[in-house]
Amino acid sequence: MFSQTTEYALRAMSCLAYAPESPVSTTDLATQTRVPSNYLAKVLQILASAGLIVGRRGVGGGYRLSRSPAEITMLEVINAVTPIERIGQCPLGIKSHGTSLCSLHRRLDGGAASIIDLYGGITFEDIVRGQGEPRRPLCDTGERRPSGLTFDGGSISPDAAADNRNQP
Repeated sequence: MFSQTTEYALRAMSCLAYAPESPVSTTDLATQTRVPSNYLAKVLQILASAGLIVGRRGVGGGYRLSRSPAEITMLEVINAVTPIERIGQCPLGIKSHGTSLCSLHRRLDGGAASIIDLYGGITFEDIVRGQGEPRRPLCDTGERRPSGLTFDGGSISPDAAADNRNQP
């Protein structure tokens, strides 16, 4: 349903949400998200241009979220890459239709509205916590998170990474 670029952006944001205060290198992000480094660099530029992440160059540099994971929704990321737009008037330009959509376009608009409502209500804190989910984001295989950080349900710590390796 979404482009590969959107999927990659969502993966990167999910990964950064594990360590919202700490910069994560592009190399670590590429490894964790399984996104080719060159492609990821372009995705990160899009996210930075949208104000969703901030980057820092040099030793100890990398990318981090610009705001708390609780304040960033999936919809913001989706819209940064490929905006979801509602249909406000006949896309065919038929003047007699105006804002009164035909059956097809009314349903397409309803679908867009549902997607906006759904993803606008899911934050990256929700994703990282994964309450009620059988698996953690990014199909966690027990591998260590970037810089050895893992979300333990209340905080992020290197110890949690070791503790969570044996969990699904």
